[in-house]
Amino acid sequence: MEPHAARAHDQPPPGAGRGNARRLARRRRRGRVHGDESQLVDRRQASQLPVRHADRLGDQKGQARTHVARRDVHRHHAAVLGLTRRRCGTRLLASVRIDELRQGPAGSERARLARGRSRAFSGRAGRSSIVNALEVAKATLESVEGEAEAVAHVEHSGLARFAGSEVHQPTLIENAMVTLRVVQDNRLGVATTNKIDTAGLAELARCASDAAASAPPDETFPGLAPPASAPAVAGFDDETAALGPDDQARLAATAIDAGGDVPVYGFFTSALSELAVMSTTGLSVHQRMTDATALVVAADGTGSGYAEQTAWRAKSVDPAEVARESAEKAKRTRGAAEIESGVYRAVLEPYAFADLLDYFSHDSFGALGLLEERSYFTNRLGQKVFDEKISITDDALDPHGLPKAFDFEGTPKRAVRLVEQGVARGVVWDRATAARVGDGAESTGHAPPAELRDWGPLPSALSVLPGSAESVDELAELVGDGLYITRLHYLGVLHPREGLITGMTRDGTFRIRDGKIAEPLVNLRFTVAVPDFLRDVFGLTNKAALVNSQNFYGERYPYGVMAPAIASARFPVTGVGSKPGI
Repeated sequence: MEPHAARAHDQPPPGAGRGNARRLARRRRRGRVHGDESQLVDRRQASQLPVRHADRLGDQKGQARTHVARRDVHRHHAAVLGLTRRRCGTRLLASVRIDELRQGPAGSERARLARGRSRAFSGRAGRSSIVNALEVAKATLESVEGEAEAVAHVEHSGLARFAGSEVHQPTLIENAMVTLRVVQDNRLGVATTNKIDTAGLAELARCASDAAASAPPDETFPGLAPPASAPAVAGFDDETAALGPDDQARLAATAIDAGGDVPVYGFFTSALSELAVMSTTGLSVHQRMTDATALVVAADGTGSGYAEQTAWRAKSVDPAEVARESAEKAKRTRGAAEIESGVYRAVLEPYAFADLLDYFSHDSFGALGLLEERSYFTNRLGQKVFDEKISITDDALDPHGLPKAFDFEGTPKRAVRLVEQGVARGVVWDRATAARVGDGAESTGHAPPAELRDWGPLPSALSVLPGSAESVDELAELVGDGLYITRLHYLGVLHPREGLITGMTRDGTFRIRDGKIAEPLVNLRFTVAVPDFLRDVFGLTNKAALVNSQNFYGERYPYGVMAPAIASARFPVTGVGSKPGI
């Protein structure tokens, strides 16, 4: 395992979704799109971005790992440039996909789509002509001899981005990725490609086999997962799967229209994605998933507001409502004032609470963090660690979230109690960490994709039990005097073992006075120990919101956090930043 210290600035793992599907990339994602960020207006090409991975946003300051070889550009059509990498090695170097090479801002009239495609097998009937993930996995196994596992991920997605209240960057992606893991006498080799024709899969098999032959034996390898039946879950909607670029542009336009006189920035996106895991043990599992997200930042020179909605049914997402919420908040942030540093009581909206919990989870809610003693739960399982109002599970089977049936090893997912009425109950496991502990430990279905296995099992469907407060206004009454925070930005982990996280508030920070949400504030710098924040809780709202946790760079693997709004007695402010707005 790579030591924890190798991570630059103690940042958590890169995040999942398309933005990390292969993550779940959990982020260490850069803050969500904003009107004053260049990628919204005319995003630079990947080669120009000063980030950890050239194909997705990450650490903006340092390189956590050595650079990998550049990908080869393939395809003959100038409008359909794609990227691929086929590498040999003892570990997967990075997420490999066709990344969209954006072609610059487009007008709202008849905007052209940047496209990425990957095809080999005959397409099925319906909206997408892209191949079936099970077909890809099966063909991959047929191309290799001996013990092996194939993980195939297929995506058909579209994203209509808008800036300054104009649609300017529509994108369509059709892609199929496959990762092959070959086992030779406990020697492991992994390779990934999106060239899934016969020649491409043969080359993939050669790379993975050569990597296994040159790798040292891994005596801790628990073996490939045995055959298993994946649970039946929700998470697929025919209407969402059928949405095309015209539909996505139309839904984006409803957000623009609803923004009124405040310029809006953001996107509407929807996707059909498939994941299949198949191995020579007889394992064969497959799931089709849909997701849709509307995200809007309303901003001008005097204020900014933020809102989003995400769901696996597009009809559950209302872009116009998202834009109205964002615009109304932007108007309320005008004339923002500064405050003194200090520890304040605070109400955090679900957006802010979800991000804080998500960052905390990567070190503290996974088994590898526990075994490496960087988890806050180290030597605390069974003890009261948070306020009794706090109960947290990781439940990928919940139909109110973004359901998943199995992990990237093909192990069926289970709901895992992490915290129950303030008591630390458990963490999530994969096959490697369970085998390391022995004594009856089993995978809970939380193995990440191959390139993130150094991080161990990661939660991907966090859910906080709601409380009894009817609204955020009721939480403000409980706080009395303090802060109201819409969302957080540029989070970073300072001390994993203590759950110490720093960042900025953004797009809607207000003072609470006499139990009422009052005047707007500038963006605030904070450094908070999550256990302290959760140890003295005034209350939570009685409804949880699904907060999107993918950043839509990389492969698309939808995931999010179910979080209510929360009121806490401890939110330390360490400084002030800029005023809201562009």
